[in-house]
Amino acid sequence: MQPPVTDPALVASLRDDLASAAYDVDGVEDLLGPLAAAALHREQSLPARRAVAAAVDGKPPSDRDPRATLTALFLLGVPVPRAALDRALPATGAQGAERLGLVAAQGSGDDDEVRPLVDLSPYASVDAVGDARWWLASDLGELATGGRLATDHVLGAGGASLTLAQVTVRNPTARVLDLGTGCGIQALHAARHARQVVATDISRRALSFAGFNVALNTQAGADVELRHGSMLEPVAGEQFDLVVSNPPFVITPHAGAAGRAVADALGDYEYRDGGRAGDDLVRDLVLGVGGVLVPGGTAQLLGNWEHRRGEPWTERVGAWLDDAGLDGWVIQREVLDPAEYAETWIRDGGTTPDREPEAWAAAYGAWLDDFASRDVEAVGFGMVTLRRPRAGAPTLRRLEEHTGSVRQPLGAHIARSLAGHDWLAQRDDAALAAAHLVTAADVTEERYLTPGEADPNVVVLRQGDGLGRGVHASSPLAALVGACDGELTVGQIVGALASLFEVPADALAAELLPAVRGLVRDGFLEE
Repeated sequence: MQPPVTDPALVASLRDDLASAAYDVDGVEDLLGPLAAAALHREQSLPARRAVAAAVDGKPPSDRDPRATLTALFLLGVPVPRAALDRALPATGAQGAERLGLVAAQGSGDDDEVRPLVDLSPYASVDAVGDARWWLASDLGELATGGRLATDHVLGAGGASLTLAQVTVRNPTARVLDLGTGCGIQALHAARHARQVVATDISRRALSFAGFNVALNTQAGADVELRHGSMLEPVAGEQFDLVVSNPPFVITPHAGAAGRAVADALGDYEYRDGGRAGDDLVRDLVLGVGGVLVPGGTAQLLGNWEHRRGEPWTERVGAWLDDAGLDGWVIQREVLDPAEYAETWIRDGGTTPDREPEAWAAAYGAWLDDFASRDVEAVGFGMVTLRRPRAGAPTLRRLEEHTGSVRQPLGAHIARSLAGHDWLAQRDDAALAAAHLVTAADVTEERYLTPGEADPNVVVLRQGDGLGRGVHASSPLAALVGACDGELTVGQIVGALASLFEVPADALAAELLPAVRGLVRDGFLEE
């Protein structure tokens, strides 16, 4: 099936029609109601189908709610009468939608069925720039087709795409590279804060969808260039201020009998299978991306990495950072055992044990064999932030696990944390003591006391924004944070606390200044 066609005039008409129809996230949720909308987010379509049927019950096609028509057609994969689509898209019409490659019609009569050829979904997200509301065309998913995905399937905005969009630093910048653009969602986000965006993909089909989505959602003049090729090859010799990538990081068996079994049972999915053994694709990207970054440039990507027996993941991934020669900050967000991992990605392509038991069993066994061959005990998923030093050696090497909830979007928090790291790197303890710091507005203090006691035995400084960190603080540290309002220097506050707690000032400074550095780095204290 061919991807959509980017006809500028028709795409502009479609944009106006979709907006006029209120075919957006809020409009669809209002149509469906909270129960059906929530079920649809879980990939359960029955409540939504019932809600749409109720909305059109007894109404002629030419009088139906446009939201019901577009939801049925593009979200649920349900054919609609031609007259209903003509009403929903008055400027584009069913004929224009056909010319764009979005639908196929059985005939030209009002009652003739029109079926969808693509998924055209409303999109809403918040990144470090602000609200983003678009429409995204992609291939029809399992929910609409009821079958396994094609190996050249082009995804819409999934959970990983949303995560990357929200964690990306969005400072105004010159050039951004979206490596592995897929349907183009990261390129759209980047176009809001960059003068030029280059979006690459190994799939020409994906690039066609990306081009359509860019045309549908950006005004004329948006500088987004699409290039075909694998990984960094299309931009060899160029440099960018920011690289974002949701690469095909899934660890899929490729070598030997295990690789042949998975290829025979499932095939290779372009959007997720990079063709490398184990986690080599993510490692190679970490090692190579510095070559296309300007000094001070940042790369942010998602990835999987293996937890191998006898080798902590922090050492394994940390070695990649060391070899890359880049500043690095890795946050592991999730860990799956080999069986959970195999189940997740076999289901992802639309294969289930009930529908295709032989393919399921073959792929499942092959995945387990492949992991066992490398002594893999678990697979981590997380976010990688890399930065090319402006001069000299890297100064940031941070690998941590944070599986709890976070407050999205994280992009602004990550930017502040990187800025805090740079600020600290330029200051010794004397300069830090001379600084005027302010406690961030989202910081609160929790005190835990034994009943009947006057003093707390535990004090926790809690961050409401970002990663929501909690820091166990001594009474002097909690008092210092409480006193940081920009009036006194850190050194002056330490001196006053030394008198209050009746301890030597030098000893208290030696205790508190390292903790202050951590609080500045994590955004509890601001310069």
